[in-house]
Amino acid sequence: MLPTILDLASLKAAYASGLTPLDLVEEVIARRKASDDPAVFITQTPDDDLRASARALVERAPEPNSLPLWGVPFAVKDNIDVSGLPTTAACPAFAYQPEKDATVVARLKAAGALVIGKTNLDQFATGLNGTRSPYGAPRSVFDKAYVSGGSSSGSAVTVAAGLASFALGTDTAGSGRVPAAFNNLVGIKPTPGLVPNVGVVPACRSVDVVTVFAATVGDGVAIRKVMDGYDAGDPYSRKASPVALAGSGLRIGVLDGAEREFFGNKAVEALYDQAIERAKSLGATIVPFDYAPFRQAAELLYNGPWVAERLAAVKDFIGTNAEDFDPTVRTIIEGAKAYDAVAAFEGQYKLGHLRQKALVEWEKLDVLMLPTSPTTYTVEAMLADPIVKNSHFGRYTNFANLFGYAAIAVPGGFGSDGLPSGVTFFGPSFTDDALAPFADAMHRAAQSGMGKDKTVNLPEASKVAEPDDGLVTIMVVGAHLTGMQLNHELTGPGGKLVKTCRTAGDYRLFVLPNTTPPKPGLIREPGFAGKGLEVEVWKVTPAAFGRFVQNIPAPLGIGKVTLDDGSQVSGFLCEPYAIEGAQEVTDLGGWRAYIASRRG
Repeated sequence: MLPTILDLASLKAAYASGLTPLDLVEEVIARRKASDDPAVFITQTPDDDLRASARALVERAPEPNSLPLWGVPFAVKDNIDVSGLPTTAACPAFAYQPEKDATVVARLKAAGALVIGKTNLDQFATGLNGTRSPYGAPRSVFDKAYVSGGSSSGSAVTVAAGLASFALGTDTAGSGRVPAAFNNLVGIKPTPGLVPNVGVVPACRSVDVVTVFAATVGDGVAIRKVMDGYDAGDPYSRKASPVALAGSGLRIGVLDGAEREFFGNKAVEALYDQAIERAKSLGATIVPFDYAPFRQAAELLYNGPWVAERLAAVKDFIGTNAEDFDPTVRTIIEGAKAYDAVAAFEGQYKLGHLRQKALVEWEKLDVLMLPTSPTTYTVEAMLADPIVKNSHFGRYTNFANLFGYAAIAVPGGFGSDGLPSGVTFFGPSFTDDALAPFADAMHRAAQSGMGKDKTVNLPEASKVAEPDDGLVTIMVVGAHLTGMQLNHELTGPGGKLVKTCRTAGDYRLFVLPNTTPPKPGLIREPGFAGKGLEVEVWKVTPAAFGRFVQNIPAPLGIGKVTLDDGSQVSGFLCEPYAIEGAQEVTDLGGWRAYIASRRG
């Protein structure tokens, strides 16, 4: 029996145990018919066509799991072309029959994935809420009174409801992230240009991105990698090399008090604070930063000349079919008439200045962690105030593509109101893979399940491993701690702080006599019942580690030290003979506290 959520690991295990693609297709057909949200799909792949696709896959690749996405069902936002199904962009008068698949769809099909249908969206991908469609408004899988998020509304719901293993969306202002937060999913937003847009109806062509909704970060990254790759047919496609980050000791930028805005939603604010604490527990260094330049850039997307790019995408059609537009969408797109070519250049200049200000903030950060959306609303409330309330959703999303960032949105738990929320991790261009390990760890630590199944554990098979960065880990306990006399011996060669933590409880700390500056002696005494000692874990290059060890004076040396979480790292230890007659400072809890006591 298949689980509620069709994550890749569970589906692959089922195929290995005898499930066939045709069996899977019959289950998907049954689930589509039983769905309680009639607004999710615009066009479903006909049942017999879906069965034929499953048979054709087995003929092409008879061995189970012999292709990366063998027999994996997926849905496609209806502004992305799928051969054999109409593309409407949620505007019936605009509909056309594409001659071939969009590049990303073709690549996914080649990898063995099966298209189950085209999903609903805010018309012409203009909106973040999911209510701007003549095909109806998909709803949150947790409360039908609430919006699903948009513009990739139907795509998120298909995954969260267990109709598809993953779904494609698009993201200009946050459409691949906000619906993920509202439906307890992962949203993968690639660096602009990493995934080609050939065969995609544009919203703002220069910043549009095809995205993935998935049950786990591991699933989303694996799917994105199938879609990656340069395509000369897309004028904004880019050949890229992955960019690394610091690893588990990330410096994570979070909102300070001045820029915090949750529009009165205390539940979402509390979940954001919990996410910050969760990041700390995973070894991150939390750094408040100035969000102002990012917010000001975000405002340009709808309150600046980029609105004219939305008009450019549909200028011929709106000239003859203005009455066929959703009224709110039409108001937004026709607002482009207020901007001319001069305004477009002035907007670029302003964005450039804001980018420079943002770079100042990046000097102290590795990634940003922001609320995916600061609040949510009912469908009724959204329809009553569609532009203002929609803008609230984009407060922490709109800047991403203008600045060229990679982003991964992950679930962040459920609030006191029973609704989910989430956080998004942002990194510089092409940090797409580097963001994944910590984002995955945060999803797992939140223990919020996948989609509408809030209690299921995330499969270990989808866990994203830390990349091998070639660095050596070392624990320090004394003068090499951050801010102390010898810390430069770590930072000088480019060392990175991984985390501040404590040893296991059976370690004791002494002040070695006749040492300048004073040096600590750390020894282990099995059976000693202490509370552990404050230490830091760093990463350095092998060459720096070698020089470091070579210069360690007796009676100190490097050995394996057990931390309070049970893990072991190489770190400073002292030969027991040297502590005879030495002052014990174990009760102070660490060397930093001892130094502070001396100053006092």
